[in-house]
Amino acid sequence: MSTVVTGATGSLGRLVVDELLRGGVPAGQIAALARDERKAAPLAALGIEVRLADYDRPETLEAAFHAGDRVLLISGSEIGRRVPQHTAVVEAASRAGVAQLAYTSVLGGPEADFELAREHQVTEKLILESGLPYTLLRNGWYSEVYTEQLATALEHGAVTGSAPREGRIASAPRADYAAAAAAVLTGEGHLNTAYELSGDTAWSLPEYAALVSEATGREIAYREIPADAHLAIFTGAGLPEELAAILVDVDRAVGRGLLAATPGDLARLIGRPTTPIAETVADAVAALKG
Repeated sequence: MSTVVTGATGSLGRLVVDELLRGGVPAGQIAALARDERKAAPLAALGIEVRLADYDRPETLEAAFHAGDRVLLISGSEIGRRVPQHTAVVEAASRAGVAQLAYTSVLGGPEADFELAREHQVTEKLILESGLPYTLLRNGWYSEVYTEQLATALEHGAVTGSAPREGRIASAPRADYAAAAAAVLTGEGHLNTAYELSGDTAWSLPEYAALVSEATGREIAYREIPADAHLAIFTGAGLPEELAAILVDVDRAVGRGLLAATPGDLARLIGRPTTPIAETVADAVAALKG
């Protein structure tokens, strides 16, 4: 039996692997699914088994899972293609007879009424109908969604978006979500359970801009713009219009409070408070300064 991490070379997947190792799982008991053998080479160098597989090529998934494996399905990054991709993974895991299928879903699950949640909801249904022992990790927003845009905010002197100023976001960094995934893959009592994962404290975009100002010593404000102007910024940057519309819709969801829930599941799973947004901002500013 192995602990299998799909998308293991991605931003979240690699953090999960690191958490498993830090938690004492022997490298030889971890399997990393990856599309690119070259990108997976650093994992192989640690003694981790690399299983080459591609969500878009179901035939490559046949040897990806073994009976008794505990599997983390990290949702695909290609919005609009995730349902067939996830279907291929769930079906392969079911045929293999894995002992657990954990899935990185979306905060709110069936109640999340925004477009980005749709593929997650379909995937949750597929997993439930498969009959596999499951764990649904309904991840909230990653703090890095904002801090990875820090250079742009500093260039323009503003954090720009179409979310209402009063909208709040209970984010946490990827490392916190990775720790939660590692906990459910290695612990007991997590089967056939859904966790609503988010940061301990919800913050607004004006508050975020104030934190950036404090950390950089520059005056940074939140600039709320109409949804159509926000859409134009995304498409002007080269994003397909369908994807841009989904991202603008997330800001509407922020305004409806759909990313503000703080049930505490994430802190309970990782055994500590979640990382405050101020700390993630400070780290991002330090990284920019080199």
